[in-house]
Amino acid sequence: MSVTQREFFEVLAGAVCEPAAGADRITLYLKAEDSRFVRFNHAAVRQATQVNQAYATVAVEHGSRRIETTLSLTGQLDADRSALLAERDTLLGHLPDVPEDPYLLQPEEPTSSSRHETGALPSADALVLAVTSAAKGLDFVGFYAGGPVIRAFADSRGQRHWHHVESFHFDWCLYKQADKAVKTVYAGTHWDAAEFAQRVAAGAQQLSLLALPPRQLEPGAYRAYFTPTAMAELLGTLAWGGFGLQARRTGTSSLSRLAHRDAQLSPLVDFSEDIAHGIAPAFTAEGFAKPASVSLVEHGQCTGTLNSPRSARQYGVPTNAANAEEFPEALRLAPGTLPAASALTALDTGLYVSNLWYLNYSDRQACRMTGMTRFACFWVEGGKLVAPLAVMRFDDSFLRMFGEGLIALTDHAELIPDSGTYKERQLGSTTTPGALVEGWRLTL
Repeated sequence: MSVTQREFFEVLAGAVCEPAAGADRITLYLKAEDSRFVRFNHAAVRQATQVNQAYATVAVEHGSRRIETTLSLTGQLDADRSALLAERDTLLGHLPDVPEDPYLLQPEEPTSSSRHETGALPSADALVLAVTSAAKGLDFVGFYAGGPVIRAFADSRGQRHWHHVESFHFDWCLYKQADKAVKTVYAGTHWDAAEFAQRVAAGAQQLSLLALPPRQLEPGAYRAYFTPTAMAELLGTLAWGGFGLQARRTGTSSLSRLAHRDAQLSPLVDFSEDIAHGIAPAFTAEGFAKPASVSLVEHGQCTGTLNSPRSARQYGVPTNAANAEEFPEALRLAPGTLPAASALTALDTGLYVSNLWYLNYSDRQACRMTGMTRFACFWVEGGKLVAPLAVMRFDDSFLRMFGEGLIALTDHAELIPDSGTYKERQLGSTTTPGALVEGWRLTL
């Protein structure tokens, strides 16, 4: 995009969001990114790609009717302005034919916001140098994605929202042999080569343990420590319908028992939708402003839900600008008091769970989850990693694990951005500490 990105959007918004006969409101929503993607194999660059793309959605509304369309922008101001104006006029012509939507809700008061954060991301040369230096002699396989991502909104009532955040996400494996590998994630807004090197070195220390014969465990209940990466997988499953208003009202929420006071999480558990400290925008594509924080669980008890505008209209409650799926975009589990450096000592004997995968619900109403251990998970004795674990399946209720089973949460919560890049880089994130749990149930 020419000129500055914000100026470009303001010019488009000024043209498209002019009041027009036959429309109560005209809106423009922008999604853009300038991302670098780099794949590594054997600690060398396998593929490098730069993606610069922008999409604009123009919508027109009248009463309870709404219609929209999305265009790919060229970055040429005159051409993009003309194309969007033509689409707007076409939508205005079709609007009377659109059926009325009984659940359409518009923001009551015009609001505006601005967040423009410039991160400290590595150049391509610095990234390659960091990898080749830290991973020398290792079979390092990884994927880096980073760069600025933009969301912007404008409407004919004068609303303006701007969101520009630069972030990166780098996940990699140190490969040993067969299915043996150590996976690590490093993400954030400010790259630190020393921090990256430290994480590679920590993974290399675990790599040597993978050469040992794996510990075969019998099905049963075990004391376990979950790293923040493993916790993010558990919380991602919990977020799938757990916190939404519609799921709660229709009885399909995995936290229905908690909401009805038929179960209780540990008093150590506090969940919130923490938009203020995530990387997702503080507004929706329809112009609803998101609160800085929404309390979901406090001291183990349900306190709130994520209410999309449509659900809010349907059930007659205020909206808190949740997305249509009512899925959290900045879920935060508050940290506890266990020093992260002392997690293995506190575990003493049990399982060190670094990664989980293939998670799903085995019993949604009981909030029972199942999945597999993955990558470098270890048996621990006397607070030390002593042997890798053979791959195991777990099946346990989140309500039990983080209710009576929760021993402690670590004192540092790590922000783990969504690594999805299908069609576009995602802006969701999970912020979570590690967790020490008693009686984690392995089935086979």
